Amino acid sequence: MELDDVDAFAAQLEGCRQRRIDGRVGWYVNGLLVVRPETDRTILIRLDPTQRESMLAAHPDTFGVPPAWEAHEKVQANLDGDADAIRTAIKMAWERQRRT
Repeated sequence: MELDDVDAFAAQLEGCRQRRIDGRVGWYVNGLLVVRPETDRTILIRLDPTQRESMLAAHPDTFGVPPAWEAHEKVQANLDGDADAIRTAIKMAWERQRRT
């Protein structure tokens, strides 16, 4: 998976728009973060703690939580990991944020 794939998938989600904040691109719904790049090969996805733990348990080679993000409701996804699992996590984040 590439960032272009993340962009294309996020663009399909109703109300999800790409924005640049403080020089960083991300995809937001209702002004709330859904997903954003962290490094060239990783993205951060905003998930509630239960969703995060579920994705970590089901896809440990795709998702992780670096120490800097342990206190935040985010999971890091490796773009070389399971693309379907990444899309599922992005969709969960979108659903959560659009309800807020």
